[in-house]
Formats: sequence, C-alpha cells, structure tokens
Amino acid sequence: MSEPIVALLYDFDRTLSTQDMQNYRFIPSLDMDPAEFWGCANDFAQENKMDGILAYMYTMIRLAKEKGVVFDRETLVKMGKNIEFFKGVPTWFSRINEFGKTRGVTVEHYIISSGLKEILEGCAIRDCFKEIFACEFLYNKEGNPVWPKVSVNYTNKTQFIYRINKGVLDISDDKRLNASMPDNDKRVRFSNMIYLGDGLSDVPCMKMVKAYGGKSIAVYDPEIRDNREKFSKVADLLMKDRVDFILPADYSEGAELETTVRNIISSMAADDILDAESTRQREMLRND
Repeated sequence: MSEPIVALLYDFDRTLSTQDMQNYRFIPSLDMDPAEFWGCANDFAQENKMDGILAYMYTMIRLAKEKGVVFDRETLVKMGKNIEFFKGVPTWFSRINEFGKTRGVTVEHYIISSGLKEILEGCAIRDCFKEIFACEFLYNKEGNPVWPKVSVNYTNKTQFIYRINKGVLDISDDKRLNASMPDNDKRVRFSNMIYLGDGLSDVPCMKMVKAYGGKSIAVYDPEIRDNREKFSKVADLLMKDRVDFILPADYSEGAELETTVRNIISSMAADDILDAESTRQREMLRND
C-alpha cells in the first residue's frame, strides 16, 4: 500500500515571496513603481467592468508595447530569477519532506496563484512543486503573448483544490474532474491538505480547505506585526474563523510556522493510521 499523501497548497505573492512577482523586475522595466502599475490595472478593470486578473494581464501587454519593452515568454521566465523569498523558504521544502517521511507520509507541494506561471517557472524554487497552477499566456510562434491561456482569480482558485484531491492536474481535463469518483479513489484527501495564504484573496481556498477537514494558515510579513492596522486585517481572518492559524511568514528551521506545520502533519499521519486500521478490520469482517 502506498504512503498517504499530505499536500501543502501555497499562494505565492506575499506568501512565499516578499511582494508581488511583477514588482521585482517587470514593473521597473516599464519605468513605473508598483502602486502606479497596479493602480492602472485596477482602473482599467473598473472602467471596463472586467475581471481584475484579466485586466492586469492585458495591462502588462499594453504597457510593454507602449513603452517598447520586450515582452515574450523567455523574458518572463528570466524575470523569475529576481524573486526574493521570506526567510527560510529555499530550504523549507526539503525539511518538510524529510519530516513527512519520519511520519510515514509523502508530502507534496503545490502553488495556486493569480500570478504568472511563466515568471514562477524561472524562480529558484520551481522544482520544489509537483504542480504550479497560475495565470498563463498563449504565445505565437515568435514567443509573444496573444491571448490569456489560463486565468486564476480569487474564486476559481478553488477548482484546483478539487484537481489536487482527484489527481486531475491537467487543467484541460474537465471530464475527469467533474466525473463521480469514490472517496477511496481520490488521490489526496481534503483532510490531508494544508493551505497557506496571505490575505483576503485566499479566503475562498482557506474556508474550503478548513470546511473539508484540512488546515488553513494565514501568513504575514513579520515586519507588520507592530503595525496595528495591517496586522488587524490578518488577525480578522482568525477571529472570523476563516483560518485555523495566523503565523509570521518565517520558514526558518525551528520557527513557529515549521513547528505548527510539523504538528499538523503528525496529526494527519496519525489519523491516516487509524483510518487504515479501521478499514482493515472492516475488510476482515467482510471476509469472515
């Protein structure tokens, strides 16, 4: 029998990275600051009653063209090298994987992000993830974006949790995703999922994982701990029972986040052992 799987699902911007991925290199290449670019994208969405994610993707193409900035797939992937991470992130995944082995479970990591998959493919931790679900452009033969291929907004993020649950990771495969499947055949139990995000944009996923028996963690930049206004927004997620924990985004060995995730994995592993024993006993009774 294969080992049970525990899946860690991450938002990316301000969860693993210290800011939005476009802020590091793309926006400076336009000779703009983040507030200016995101204000432009949000205004465009409101003026056209448009989905905010599609609006920012369009705004990236439009401004790059207007300002004569090279904007192709290869360039976007290279921009991933500039991403900066919270403390401890680069070694986090191997440490958590090794801990899972000591508890008899296989740990898998997934990104569910409204950022760009192309940029994520160029970042230093790309190979740590079993799958990356994020926005993506469709490109022509010259490598230039011509259409949104995938758009991941705050609500449709939840579909990817179902995909991970069933093991249907090909986003073009809706038939198997929507087909009825016995719980025993599902690849990752909802109760074996841990979702990590940084704020309101993650609430649908946080609430879903929590409601189905998994655990949700809201992480925050440790530097805002003494900023009453900013910290209150994070604390509100816990007070309104939208998450199980709020913790600093410090992924260092021995930090509070690692201790909490280890405890959750241990609990999930214990539940799996009990469930397996219960199943074994039922099978014995059926065969008597």
